[in-house]
Amino acid sequence: MSNNSEFLWYIPNDVKAGHRGDSAVENHNSLDRLTSHARALEEHGWKGALIGTGWGRPDTFTVAASLAARTTTFEPLIAIRPGYWRPANFASAAATLDHLTGGRVRINIVSGKDNLRAYGDSDGDQAHRYARTKEFMRLVRRLWTEENVTSAGENFRVAESTVVPRIQVRGDRRHPKFYFGGASEAAERVAATEADVQLFWGEPLEGVRERIARLKALCRELDRDLPPLEFGLRITTLVRDTTEQAWTDAEAKVAEMARSKGSGWHDHQRALAVGQQRLLDLHERGDVLDDNLYTAPGKFGGGGAGTTWLVGSAQDVARSLRKYQDLGVTHFVLSDTPYLSEIKRQGDQLLPLLRG
Repeated sequence: MSNNSEFLWYIPNDVKAGHRGDSAVENHNSLDRLTSHARALEEHGWKGALIGTGWGRPDTFTVAASLAARTTTFEPLIAIRPGYWRPANFASAAATLDHLTGGRVRINIVSGKDNLRAYGDSDGDQAHRYARTKEFMRLVRRLWTEENVTSAGENFRVAESTVVPRIQVRGDRRHPKFYFGGASEAAERVAATEADVQLFWGEPLEGVRERIARLKALCRELDRDLPPLEFGLRITTLVRDTTEQAWTDAEAKVAEMARSKGSGWHDHQRALAVGQQRLLDLHERGDVLDDNLYTAPGKFGGGGAGTTWLVGSAQDVARSLRKYQDLGVTHFVLSDTPYLSEIKRQGDQLLPLLRG
């Protein structure tokens, strides 16, 4: 796999213990416990981790800043929502954290449904939601790269706004990268013009190939004025010492999901987005697609990256991830539970094969 690929993990950031089969340890969401995850990521070869967001979870930016302060190389991929943040407030907060951490900030823009009224936001239809997201991303990027910014859009306004401290250019990195998901037509049009990295859920190879081709065509059609769009994969990777043990454990996990009716796995079930529905429909094509893409968790509402899993030995999973890389995917956000022990196992067994 190309050495320009980057590998991140996932920190669930949930007040409830046992997220997607995680160990229900005491103080699972304490700063010390979360720091142990971030430091294990540093020690076992990972670039950083996506930190989940949503009303009813601890504030994601606060968690990210706290973990960044306790680490030296860990890069938080901070999930945030337009509407929860105003553009100038967010641009300033992110620029400050980027300055304090020496350029370790990454941002995942989330536009999906949430309990918006709880924090004073309004619902609006899909067209409005993505139009606002596009405006948010464009304005934040301007605030990071320009001074004395004046903008009067349909959703956000600033006048003579200069964010300090200024984002320091580091090589070809002008500002923190914007990661973005979504499979609807509206979402893909935003990605094509505003995102730095389009994240895919764990679809079969052919589906990812089609989406990359479509997004590249959209970039040309919409006259993208940013560097070329990059692509990422957010997926569960269940790795064991042998292929047989991996499948035994995967089937046992799914059996437990069935027994508990998916308890602890439903954090993407409030309203099914287009991409999530695509994942949930995959099991109708078979329990295993491609070589080792396990779709059975979707029968029990696996949710997001928990809906499909790449299952096998480290060699099996590395072989599958290389096929995504051959399609043009260079950003990988992996995970499995228990999160902490799997950070170490996959960092030691899987990552060396992907960097070879």
